[in-house]
Amino acid sequence: MSGRPGMRPLPTPAPATGFGRLRVGQWFMLTGAIVALLLGISAAFTVSSIEETRVARIVVVDVVDPAALRTLDVANALTAQEGSARTYGRTNEATALQDYRNAVASESKAMAALDELLPRMPERERIGAGVARLKAAGQAWRHDYVEKVVAEIPTYKTETSSRNAPVNAERFTEVRRALGDLQDDLNRLHTEGSRRLDQGWRTMYVALGGVVLALILAAIGAALILRYTVLRPLAELSGQVRAVAQGDFEHTLKVEHPSELAELSSHVNSMRHRIIAEWRRVEAAQNKLEEQATELRRSNGELEQFAYVASHDLQEPLRKVASFTQMLEQRYGDQLDDRAKQYIAFAVDGAKRMQLLINDLLDFSRVGRMGGERTTIDAGLPLRSALNNLATPIEESGATVTSDELPTVHGNRTQLIQLFQNLVGNAVKFRSEEPPRVHIGVRRDGDMWEFSCADNGIGIESKYTDRIFLIFQRLHGRDAYAGTGIGLALCKKIVEYHGGRIWVESDAPEKPGTTFRWTLPIGETDE
Repeated sequence: MSGRPGMRPLPTPAPATGFGRLRVGQWFMLTGAIVALLLGISAAFTVSSIEETRVARIVVVDVVDPAALRTLDVANALTAQEGSARTYGRTNEATALQDYRNAVASESKAMAALDELLPRMPERERIGAGVARLKAAGQAWRHDYVEKVVAEIPTYKTETSSRNAPVNAERFTEVRRALGDLQDDLNRLHTEGSRRLDQGWRTMYVALGGVVLALILAAIGAALILRYTVLRPLAELSGQVRAVAQGDFEHTLKVEHPSELAELSSHVNSMRHRIIAEWRRVEAAQNKLEEQATELRRSNGELEQFAYVASHDLQEPLRKVASFTQMLEQRYGDQLDDRAKQYIAFAVDGAKRMQLLINDLLDFSRVGRMGGERTTIDAGLPLRSALNNLATPIEESGATVTSDELPTVHGNRTQLIQLFQNLVGNAVKFRSEEPPRVHIGVRRDGDMWEFSCADNGIGIESKYTDRIFLIFQRLHGRDAYAGTGIGLALCKKIVEYHGGRIWVESDAPEKPGTTFRWTLPIGETDE
Protein backbone atom coordinates (compact mmCIF):
# COMPACT_ATOMS: atom_id res chain seq x y z
CA MET A 1 0.00 0.00 0.00
CA SER A 2 1.53 3.29 -1.11
CA GLY A 3 1.49 6.42 1.00
CA ARG A 4 3.65 8.53 3.29
CA PRO A 5 6.53 6.53 4.80
CA GLY A 6 5.56 5.23 8.22
CA MET A 7 1.85 5.75 7.65
CA ARG A 8 -0.16 2.77 8.84
CA PRO A 9 -2.89 1.34 6.56
CA LEU A 10 -6.52 2.10 7.33
CA PRO A 11 -8.10 -0.34 9.81
CA THR A 12 -10.37 -3.04 8.45
CA PRO A 13 -14.02 -1.92 8.86
CA ALA A 14 -16.23 -3.83 11.27
CA PRO A 15 -18.42 -6.38 9.44
CA ALA A 16 -22.04 -5.40 8.91
CA THR A 17 -24.83 -7.27 10.68
CA GLY A 18 -28.33 -8.35 9.66
CA PHE A 19 -29.57 -7.17 6.30
CA GLY A 20 -26.65 -4.74 6.20
CA ARG A 21 -24.44 -7.64 5.12
CA LEU A 22 -26.26 -7.79 1.79
CA ARG A 23 -24.73 -5.90 -1.09
CA VAL A 24 -26.80 -3.95 -3.61
CA GLY A 25 -26.43 -6.71 -6.18
CA GLN A 26 -27.59 -9.30 -3.65
CA TRP A 27 -30.64 -7.18 -2.81
CA PHE A 28 -31.59 -7.06 -6.47
CA MET A 29 -30.86 -10.77 -6.90
CA LEU A 30 -33.14 -11.55 -3.95
CA THR A 31 -35.87 -9.36 -5.38
CA GLY A 32 -35.37 -10.88 -8.81
CA ALA A 33 -35.66 -14.39 -7.36
CA ILE A 34 -38.92 -13.50 -5.59
CA VAL A 35 -40.29 -11.85 -8.71
CA ALA A 36 -39.19 -14.81 -10.85
CA LEU A 37 -40.93 -17.17 -8.41
CA LEU A 38 -44.14 -15.13 -8.56
CA LEU A 39 -43.94 -14.95 -12.35
CA GLY A 40 -43.26 -18.69 -12.52
CA ILE A 41 -46.26 -19.49 -10.35
CA SER A 42 -48.44 -17.09 -12.35
CA ALA A 43 -47.14 -18.50 -15.63
CA ALA A 44 -47.75 -22.09 -14.51
CA PHE A 45 -51.23 -21.16 -13.32
CA THR A 46 -51.88 -19.41 -16.64
CA VAL A 47 -50.67 -22.37 -18.69
CA SER A 48 -52.75 -24.74 -16.59
CA SER A 49 -55.82 -22.52 -17.03
CA ILE A 50 -55.26 -22.30 -20.78
CA GLU A 51 -54.89 -26.09 -20.99
CA GLU A 52 -58.04 -26.68 -18.96
CA THR A 53 -59.91 -24.17 -21.08
CA ARG A 54 -58.66 -25.81 -24.26
CA VAL A 55 -59.72 -29.29 -23.07
CA ALA A 56 -63.12 -27.98 -21.94
CA ARG A 57 -63.61 -26.33 -25.32
CA ILE A 58 -62.67 -29.52 -27.19
CA VAL A 59 -65.07 -31.55 -25.05
CA VAL A 60 -67.96 -29.15 -25.58
CA VAL A 61 -67.37 -28.08 -29.16
CA ASP A 62 -65.82 -31.21 -30.68
CA VAL A 63 -67.52 -33.99 -28.68
CA VAL A 64 -70.59 -33.15 -26.60
CA ASP A 65 -72.28 -30.75 -29.01
CA PRO A 66 -71.71 -33.02 -32.09
CA ALA A 67 -73.01 -35.98 -30.01
CA ALA A 68 -76.12 -33.96 -29.12
CA LEU A 69 -76.61 -33.16 -32.81
CA ARG A 70 -76.17 -36.81 -33.76
CA THR A 71 -78.64 -37.80 -31.03
CA LEU A 72 -81.07 -35.30 -32.45
CA ASP A 73 -80.54 -36.88 -35.87
CA VAL A 74 -81.26 -40.29 -34.32
CA ALA A 75 -84.45 -38.93 -32.73
CA ASN A 76 -85.58 -37.45 -36.01
CA ALA A 77 -84.84 -40.70 -37.81
CA LEU A 78 -86.74 -42.77 -35.21
CA THR A 79 -89.70 -40.38 -35.37
CA ALA A 80 -89.66 -40.68 -39.18
CA GLN A 81 -89.51 -44.47 -38.88
CA GLU A 82 -92.48 -44.57 -36.50
CA GLY A 83 -94.56 -42.30 -38.75
CA SER A 84 -93.66 -44.21 -41.93
CA ALA A 85 -94.40 -47.59 -40.26
CA ARG A 86 -97.84 -46.44 -39.05
CA THR A 87 -98.58 -44.96 -42.49
CA TYR A 88 -97.55 -48.17 -44.18
CA GLY A 89 -99.84 -50.15 -41.82
CA ARG A 90 -102.82 -47.92 -42.66
CA THR A 91 -102.29 -47.39 -46.41
CA ASN A 92 -100.15 -50.35 -47.42
CA GLU A 93 -98.31 -48.02 -49.80
CA ALA A 94 -94.83 -48.96 -50.86
CA THR A 95 -93.60 -45.34 -50.61
CA ALA A 96 -94.26 -45.40 -46.87
CA LEU A 97 -92.18 -48.53 -46.57
CA GLN A 98 -89.36 -46.89 -48.57
CA ASP A 99 -89.51 -43.84 -46.32
CA TYR A 100 -89.16 -46.14 -43.34
CA ARG A 101 -86.09 -47.76 -44.83
CA ASN A 102 -84.53 -44.34 -45.60
CA ALA A 103 -85.14 -43.30 -42.00
CA VAL A 104 -83.46 -46.51 -40.82
CA ALA A 105 -80.44 -45.68 -42.97
CA SER A 106 -80.31 -42.16 -41.50
CA GLU A 107 -80.48 -43.60 -38.00
CA SER A 108 -77.66 -45.98 -38.76
CA LYS A 109 -75.51 -43.15 -40.13
CA ALA A 110 -76.18 -40.93 -37.13
CA MET A 111 -75.61 -43.80 -34.74
CA ALA A 112 -72.27 -44.61 -36.41
CA ALA A 113 -71.17 -40.98 -36.01
CA LEU A 114 -72.25 -41.11 -32.37
CA ASP A 115 -70.21 -44.28 -31.83
CA GLU A 116 -67.09 -42.48 -33.19
CA LEU A 117 -67.52 -39.75 -30.57
CA LEU A 118 -67.88 -42.15 -27.65
CA PRO A 119 -64.09 -42.75 -27.07
CA ARG A 120 -63.58 -38.99 -26.39
CA MET A 121 -66.80 -38.56 -24.49
CA PRO A 122 -66.69 -37.62 -20.81
CA GLU A 123 -68.54 -40.17 -18.69
CA ARG A 124 -68.00 -42.52 -21.57
CA GLU A 125 -69.44 -45.55 -19.79
CA ARG A 126 -72.67 -43.77 -18.84
CA ILE A 127 -73.15 -42.27 -22.28
CA GLY A 128 -72.16 -45.58 -23.91
CA ALA A 129 -74.76 -47.37 -21.80
CA GLY A 130 -77.35 -44.78 -22.83
CA VAL A 131 -76.49 -45.25 -26.50
CA ALA A 132 -76.68 -49.05 -26.12
CA ARG A 133 -80.02 -48.72 -24.37
CA LEU A 134 -81.30 -46.51 -27.19
CA LYS A 135 -80.09 -49.01 -29.78
CA ALA A 136 -81.73 -51.91 -27.90
CA ALA A 137 -85.03 -50.04 -27.51
CA GLY A 138 -85.06 -49.14 -31.22
CA GLN A 139 -84.21 -52.71 -32.16
CA ALA A 140 -87.00 -54.06 -29.91
CA TRP A 141 -89.50 -51.59 -31.38
CA ARG A 142 -88.62 -52.57 -34.93
CA HIS A 143 -88.74 -56.27 -34.07
CA ASP A 144 -92.01 -56.24 -32.12
CA TYR A 145 -93.86 -53.70 -34.20
CA VAL A 146 -92.44 -52.83 -37.62
CA GLU A 147 -91.48 -56.32 -38.68
CA LYS A 148 -94.88 -57.62 -37.45
CA VAL A 149 -96.75 -54.95 -39.41
CA VAL A 150 -94.84 -55.79 -42.57
CA ALA A 151 -95.58 -59.47 -42.06
CA GLU A 152 -99.37 -58.96 -41.44
CA ILE A 153 -100.04 -56.54 -44.33
CA PRO A 154 -101.03 -59.31 -46.78
CA THR A 155 -103.51 -60.66 -44.23
CA TYR A 156 -105.08 -57.64 -42.58
CA LYS A 157 -104.43 -55.02 -45.17
CA THR A 158 -105.20 -51.56 -43.85
CA GLU A 159 -106.23 -52.77 -40.41
CA THR A 160 -102.69 -53.89 -39.61
CA SER A 161 -101.75 -50.60 -38.02
CA SER A 162 -104.67 -50.50 -35.63
CA ARG A 163 -104.18 -54.09 -34.62
CA ASN A 164 -100.59 -53.42 -33.52
CA ALA A 165 -101.11 -49.91 -32.10
CA PRO A 166 -100.76 -51.00 -28.43
CA VAL A 167 -97.40 -52.69 -29.14
CA ASN A 168 -96.21 -49.61 -31.04
CA ALA A 169 -97.18 -47.33 -28.17
CA GLU A 170 -95.46 -49.52 -25.58
CA ARG A 171 -92.24 -50.16 -27.51
CA PHE A 172 -91.83 -46.61 -28.87
CA THR A 173 -92.37 -45.20 -25.41
CA GLU A 174 -89.28 -47.16 -24.35
CA VAL A 175 -87.44 -45.63 -27.31
CA ARG A 176 -88.52 -42.10 -26.34
CA ARG A 177 -87.50 -42.74 -22.73
CA ALA A 178 -84.04 -44.01 -23.70
CA LEU A 179 -83.65 -41.13 -26.16
CA GLY A 180 -84.72 -38.58 -23.54
CA ASP A 181 -82.33 -39.97 -20.95
CA LEU A 182 -79.48 -39.83 -23.47
CA GLN A 183 -80.32 -36.26 -24.43
CA ASP A 184 -80.56 -35.27 -20.78
CA ASP A 185 -77.08 -36.68 -20.13
CA LEU A 186 -75.68 -34.88 -23.16
CA ASN A 187 -77.35 -31.62 -22.12
CA ARG A 188 -75.92 -32.05 -18.66
CA LEU A 189 -72.45 -32.63 -20.09
CA HIS A 190 -72.88 -29.58 -22.31
CA THR A 191 -73.86 -27.49 -19.31
CA GLU A 192 -70.95 -28.78 -17.21
CA GLY A 193 -68.52 -28.29 -20.10
CA SER A 194 -69.75 -24.76 -20.70
CA ARG A 195 -69.35 -24.03 -17.00
CA ARG A 196 -65.80 -25.42 -16.99
CA LEU A 197 -65.05 -23.40 -20.12
CA ASP A 198 -66.29 -20.21 -18.51
CA GLN A 199 -64.39 -21.04 -15.35
CA GLY A 200 -61.25 -21.69 -17.39
CA TRP A 201 -61.52 -18.32 -19.09
CA ARG A 202 -62.04 -16.63 -15.74
CA THR A 203 -59.08 -18.50 -14.27
CA MET A 204 -56.92 -17.49 -17.23
CA TYR A 205 -57.92 -13.86 -16.76
CA VAL A 206 -57.07 -14.13 -13.08
CA ALA A 207 -53.71 -15.72 -13.94
CA LEU A 208 -52.93 -12.96 -16.45
CA GLY A 209 -53.94 -10.43 -13.83
CA GLY A 210 -51.54 -12.19 -11.44
CA VAL A 211 -48.72 -11.82 -13.97
CA VAL A 212 -49.48 -8.13 -14.34
CA LEU A 213 -49.70 -7.80 -10.56
CA ALA A 214 -46.37 -9.62 -10.20
CA LEU A 215 -44.77 -7.20 -12.65
CA ILE A 216 -46.25 -4.24 -10.78
CA LEU A 217 -45.07 -5.67 -7.47
CA ALA A 218 -41.63 -6.25 -9.03
CA ALA A 219 -41.46 -2.61 -10.13
CA ILE A 220 -42.62 -1.43 -6.71
CA GLY A 221 -40.17 -3.79 -5.00
CA ALA A 222 -37.31 -2.62 -7.19
CA ALA A 223 -38.20 1.01 -6.44
CA LEU A 224 -38.40 0.32 -2.70
CA ILE A 225 -35.13 -1.60 -2.71
CA LEU A 226 -33.47 1.16 -4.74
CA ARG A 227 -34.72 3.68 -2.21
CA TYR A 228 -33.92 1.52 0.81
CA THR A 229 -30.51 0.24 -0.31
CA VAL A 230 -29.17 3.07 -2.50
CA LEU A 231 -30.98 6.41 -2.44
CA ARG A 232 -31.67 6.78 1.29
CA PRO A 233 -28.23 5.49 2.39
CA LEU A 234 -26.59 7.78 -0.19
CA ALA A 235 -28.64 10.71 1.11
CA GLU A 236 -27.58 9.86 4.69
CA LEU A 237 -23.93 9.51 3.69
CA SER A 238 -24.09 12.73 1.65
CA GLY A 239 -25.55 14.63 4.60
CA GLN A 240 -22.88 13.28 6.94
CA VAL A 241 -20.07 14.10 4.49
CA ARG A 242 -21.56 17.58 3.99
CA ALA A 243 -21.52 18.12 7.75
CA VAL A 244 -17.85 17.14 7.86
CA ALA A 245 -17.08 19.35 4.84
CA GLN A 246 -18.71 22.30 6.60
CA GLY A 247 -16.27 21.99 9.49
CA ASP A 248 -17.82 19.44 11.87
CA PHE A 249 -14.79 17.14 11.74
CA GLU A 250 -15.94 15.26 14.85
CA HIS A 251 -19.14 14.14 13.08
CA THR A 252 -19.16 10.34 12.81
CA LEU A 253 -20.11 8.81 9.48
CA LYS A 254 -22.27 5.71 9.79
CA VAL A 255 -24.47 3.95 7.23
CA GLU A 256 -26.09 0.63 8.15
CA HIS A 257 -26.70 -0.77 4.66
CA PRO A 258 -25.99 -1.81 1.99
CA SER A 259 -22.67 -3.51 2.59
CA GLU A 260 -20.82 -1.35 0.02
CA LEU A 261 -21.93 1.95 1.54
CA ALA A 262 -21.42 0.66 5.08
CA GLU A 263 -17.84 -0.26 4.13
CA LEU A 264 -17.38 3.06 2.31
CA SER A 265 -18.63 5.06 5.31
CA SER A 266 -16.27 3.09 7.55
CA HIS A 267 -13.31 3.84 5.26
CA VAL A 268 -14.27 7.52 5.03
CA ASN A 269 -14.60 7.59 8.82
CA SER A 270 -11.11 6.09 9.16
CA MET A 271 -9.75 8.64 6.69
CA ARG A 272 -11.49 11.39 8.66
CA HIS A 273 -9.78 10.25 11.85
CA ARG A 274 -6.45 10.11 10.03
CA ILE A 275 -6.97 13.54 8.44
CA ILE A 276 -7.87 15.00 11.85
CA ALA A 277 -4.75 13.43 13.37
CA GLU A 278 -2.58 14.65 10.46
CA TRP A 279 -4.22 18.07 10.60
CA ARG A 280 -3.49 18.37 14.31
CA ARG A 281 0.06 17.16 13.73
CA VAL A 282 0.54 19.66 10.89
CA GLU A 283 -1.06 22.39 12.97
CA ALA A 284 1.34 21.64 15.82
CA ALA A 285 4.25 21.55 13.38
CA GLN A 286 3.07 24.82 11.82
CA ASN A 287 2.83 26.47 15.23
CA LYS A 288 6.30 25.23 16.01
CA LEU A 289 7.49 26.44 12.61
CA GLU A 290 5.96 29.87 13.21
CA GLU A 291 7.70 29.99 16.56
CA GLN A 292 10.96 29.04 14.89
CA ALA A 293 10.36 31.61 12.14
CA THR A 294 9.72 34.26 14.75
CA GLU A 295 12.88 33.24 16.55
CA LEU A 296 14.75 33.18 13.22
CA ARG A 297 13.53 36.69 12.35
CA ARG A 298 14.64 37.88 15.75
CA SER A 299 17.98 36.12 15.31
CA ASN A 300 18.39 37.57 11.81
CA GLY A 301 17.60 40.99 13.13
CA GLU A 302 20.22 40.57 15.82
CA LEU A 303 22.61 39.18 13.22
CA GLU A 304 22.04 42.18 10.95
CA GLN A 305 22.65 44.48 13.85
CA PHE A 306 25.74 42.51 14.78
CA ALA A 307 26.96 42.55 11.17
CA TYR A 308 26.49 46.31 10.95
CA VAL A 309 28.20 46.89 14.25
CA ALA A 310 30.92 44.37 13.46
CA SER A 311 31.57 45.84 10.04
CA HIS A 312 31.66 49.35 11.44
CA ASP A 313 33.82 48.39 14.40
CA LEU A 314 36.13 46.28 12.21
CA GLN A 315 36.48 48.72 9.34
CA GLU A 316 37.21 51.72 11.53
CA PRO A 317 40.41 50.24 13.03
CA LEU A 318 41.40 48.96 9.59
CA ARG A 319 41.01 52.43 8.13
CA LYS A 320 43.13 53.82 10.95
CA VAL A 321 45.80 51.15 10.43
CA ALA A 322 45.95 51.86 6.70
CA SER A 323 45.80 55.64 7.19
CA PHE A 324 48.45 55.86 9.91
CA THR A 325 50.66 53.39 8.12
CA GLN A 326 50.53 55.54 5.00
CA MET A 327 51.20 58.65 7.12
CA LEU A 328 54.16 56.88 8.68
CA GLU A 329 55.56 56.18 5.21
CA GLN A 330 55.01 59.77 4.07
CA ARG A 331 56.60 61.37 7.18
CA TYR A 332 59.49 58.98 7.76
CA GLY A 333 59.87 57.57 4.29
CA ASP A 334 63.31 59.05 3.81
CA GLN A 335 64.48 57.35 7.03
CA LEU A 336 63.15 53.86 6.04
CA ASP A 337 64.96 51.32 3.97
CA ASP A 338 63.33 49.31 1.20
CA ARG A 339 62.37 46.38 3.46
CA ALA A 340 60.58 48.70 5.89
CA LYS A 341 58.70 50.30 3.00
CA GLN A 342 57.78 46.81 1.80
CA TYR A 343 56.42 45.93 5.23
CA ILE A 344 54.35 49.12 5.26
CA ALA A 345 52.97 48.25 1.80
CA PHE A 346 52.04 44.76 3.06
CA ALA A 347 50.19 46.26 6.03
CA VAL A 348 48.25 48.73 3.87
CA ASP A 349 47.35 46.04 1.34
CA GLY A 350 46.21 43.66 4.11
CA ALA A 351 44.01 46.32 5.65
CA LYS A 352 42.41 47.13 2.29
CA ARG A 353 41.83 43.45 1.49
CA MET A 354 40.30 42.97 4.92
CA GLN A 355 37.92 45.87 4.23
CA LEU A 356 36.99 44.38 0.85
CA LEU A 357 36.43 40.94 2.42
CA ILE A 358 34.16 42.41 5.10
CA ASN A 359 32.09 44.24 2.48
CA ASP A 360 31.76 41.09 0.36
CA LEU A 361 30.71 39.04 3.40
CA LEU A 362 28.07 41.63 4.25
CA ASP A 363 26.74 41.52 0.66
CA PHE A 364 26.67 37.71 0.80
CA SER A 365 24.77 37.62 4.08
CA ARG A 366 22.19 40.19 2.95
CA VAL A 367 20.99 38.24 -0.12
CA GLY A 368 17.35 37.31 0.46
CA ARG A 369 17.16 39.05 3.84
CA MET A 370 17.39 42.78 3.30
CA GLY A 371 16.08 44.79 0.38
CA GLY A 372 15.26 41.63 -1.57
CA GLU A 373 11.84 42.61 -2.95
CA ARG A 374 11.35 41.23 -6.47
CA THR A 375 9.42 42.90 -9.27
CA THR A 376 9.10 42.61 -13.03
CA ILE A 377 12.16 44.29 -14.50
CA ASP A 378 13.86 44.58 -17.87
CA ALA A 379 17.06 42.51 -17.54
CA GLY A 380 18.88 45.01 -19.74
CA LEU A 381 18.70 47.68 -17.01
CA PRO A 382 20.80 45.88 -14.36
CA LEU A 383 23.23 44.80 -17.12
CA ARG A 384 23.81 48.40 -18.19
CA SER A 385 24.28 49.46 -14.55
CA ALA A 386 26.81 46.66 -14.04
CA LEU A 387 28.70 47.69 -17.20
CA ASN A 388 28.79 51.33 -15.96
CA ASN A 389 30.29 50.11 -12.68
CA LEU A 390 32.87 48.09 -14.68
CA ALA A 391 33.64 50.90 -17.14
CA THR A 392 37.23 51.40 -15.92
CA PRO A 393 38.44 47.74 -16.06
CA ILE A 394 36.58 47.25 -19.35
CA GLU A 395 38.29 50.26 -20.86
CA GLU A 396 41.73 49.37 -19.47
CA SER A 397 41.53 45.80 -20.76
CA GLY A 398 40.06 46.75 -24.14
CA ALA A 399 37.17 44.34 -23.53
CA THR A 400 34.12 44.12 -25.80
CA VAL A 401 30.81 43.28 -24.10
CA THR A 402 27.74 42.42 -26.26
CA SER A 403 24.32 41.01 -25.45
CA ASP A 404 21.15 39.68 -27.00
CA GLU A 405 17.94 41.63 -26.59
CA LEU A 406 17.24 40.82 -22.97
CA PRO A 407 13.69 40.05 -21.74
CA THR A 408 11.82 41.08 -18.63
CA VAL A 409 12.34 38.91 -15.57
CA HIS A 410 10.96 38.72 -12.07
CA GLY A 411 13.80 39.74 -9.82
CA ASN A 412 15.56 42.26 -7.58
CA ARG A 413 17.37 45.07 -9.42
CA THR A 414 20.25 45.48 -6.96
CA GLN A 415 21.01 41.76 -6.77
CA LEU A 416 20.81 41.36 -10.56
CA ILE A 417 23.34 44.20 -10.89
CA GLN A 418 25.64 42.29 -8.52
CA LEU A 419 25.09 39.11 -10.56
CA PHE A 420 25.97 40.69 -13.94
CA GLN A 421 28.83 42.71 -12.42
CA ASN A 422 30.49 39.65 -10.86
CA LEU A 423 30.15 37.47 -13.99
CA VAL A 424 31.27 40.15 -16.47
CA GLY A 425 33.98 41.30 -14.04
CA ASN A 426 35.35 37.75 -13.81
CA ALA A 427 35.31 37.45 -17.61
CA VAL A 428 37.36 40.64 -17.86
CA LYS A 429 39.67 39.72 -14.97
CA PHE A 430 40.47 36.15 -16.03
CA ARG A 431 41.35 37.09 -19.60
CA SER A 432 43.85 35.56 -21.94
CA GLU A 433 46.45 37.41 -24.02
CA GLU A 434 43.71 38.46 -26.47
CA PRO A 435 41.42 41.38 -25.67
CA PRO A 436 38.39 40.08 -23.71
CA ARG A 437 35.19 39.40 -25.65
CA VAL A 438 32.11 38.84 -23.50
CA HIS A 439 28.60 38.02 -24.76
CA ILE A 440 25.41 37.87 -22.67
CA GLY A 441 22.91 35.53 -24.35
CA VAL A 442 19.40 34.40 -23.47
CA ARG A 443 16.86 31.79 -24.58
CA ARG A 444 13.44 30.58 -23.40
CA ASP A 445 13.37 27.38 -21.31
CA GLY A 446 9.80 26.55 -20.32
CA ASP A 447 8.65 29.04 -17.70
CA MET A 448 12.22 30.31 -17.13
CA TRP A 449 14.73 32.40 -19.06
CA GLU A 450 18.14 30.78 -19.47
CA PHE A 451 20.94 33.40 -19.55
CA SER A 452 24.55 32.79 -20.54
CA CYS A 453 27.80 34.72 -20.10
CA ALA A 454 30.42 33.49 -22.59
CA ASP A 455 34.02 34.79 -22.76
CA ASN A 456 37.33 33.97 -24.49
CA GLY A 457 39.37 33.93 -21.30
CA ILE A 458 41.61 31.37 -19.70
CA GLY A 459 38.75 28.91 -19.02
CA ILE A 460 38.15 26.52 -16.13
CA GLU A 461 39.12 22.90 -15.91
CA SER A 462 36.09 20.58 -15.70
CA LYS A 463 37.20 19.14 -12.35
CA TYR A 464 36.76 22.58 -10.77
CA THR A 465 33.27 23.39 -12.16
CA ASP A 466 31.51 22.55 -8.86
CA ARG A 467 34.19 23.85 -6.50
CA ILE A 468 34.22 27.40 -7.87
CA PHE A 469 30.74 28.16 -6.41
CA LEU A 470 31.92 27.46 -2.84
CA ILE A 471 32.75 30.47 -0.68
CA PHE A 472 36.43 31.41 -0.32
CA GLN A 473 37.41 28.91 -3.04
CA ARG A 474 40.15 30.32 -5.29
CA LEU A 475 41.81 28.62 -8.25
CA HIS A 476 44.60 31.23 -8.52
CA GLY A 477 46.82 33.00 -6.06
CA ARG A 478 46.22 36.58 -4.95
CA ASP A 479 49.45 37.65 -6.59
CA ALA A 480 48.03 36.58 -10.00
CA TYR A 481 44.40 37.68 -9.68
CA ALA A 482 42.94 39.90 -6.97
CA GLY A 483 39.72 39.02 -5.18
CA THR A 484 38.19 37.50 -2.06
CA GLY A 485 36.81 34.20 -3.48
CA ILE A 486 33.22 35.17 -2.69
CA GLY A 487 32.01 36.46 -6.07
CA LEU A 488 30.73 33.23 -7.64
CA ALA A 489 29.29 32.01 -4.30
CA LEU A 490 27.38 35.31 -4.18
CA CYS A 491 26.17 34.74 -7.78
CA LYS A 492 24.89 31.26 -6.85
CA LYS A 493 23.07 32.56 -3.80
CA ILE A 494 21.42 35.36 -5.82
CA VAL A 495 20.27 32.96 -8.59
CA GLU A 496 18.92 30.40 -6.11
CA TYR A 497 17.12 33.16 -4.21
CA HIS A 498 15.32 33.96 -7.47
CA GLY A 499 14.29 30.31 -7.91
CA GLY A 500 16.86 29.44 -10.60
CA ARG A 501 20.13 27.57 -10.85
CA ILE A 502 23.61 28.39 -12.15
CA TRP A 503 26.28 26.19 -13.69
CA VAL A 504 29.40 26.47 -15.81
CA GLU A 505 30.22 24.90 -19.17
CA SER A 506 33.86 24.68 -20.29
CA ASP A 507 34.18 25.14 -24.03
CA ALA A 508 36.03 22.74 -26.31
CA PRO A 509 39.85 22.87 -26.27
CA GLU A 510 39.98 24.49 -29.71
CA LYS A 511 37.70 27.27 -28.41
CA PRO A 512 39.14 28.65 -25.18
CA GLY A 513 36.96 30.46 -22.69
CA THR A 514 34.18 29.83 -20.19
CA THR A 515 30.41 29.94 -20.41
CA PHE A 516 28.32 30.48 -17.29
CA ARG A 517 24.59 29.66 -17.56
CA TRP A 518 21.81 30.53 -15.13
CA THR A 519 18.01 30.68 -15.11
CA LEU A 520 15.65 33.39 -13.90
CA PRO A 521 11.83 33.42 -13.68
CA ILE A 522 9.86 35.02 -16.50
CA GLY A 523 8.39 38.46 -15.87
CA GLU A 524 4.62 39.01 -15.99
CA THR A 525 4.72 40.74 -19.40
CA ASP A 526 6.37 37.62 -20.90
CA GLU A 527 3.74 35.11 -19.68
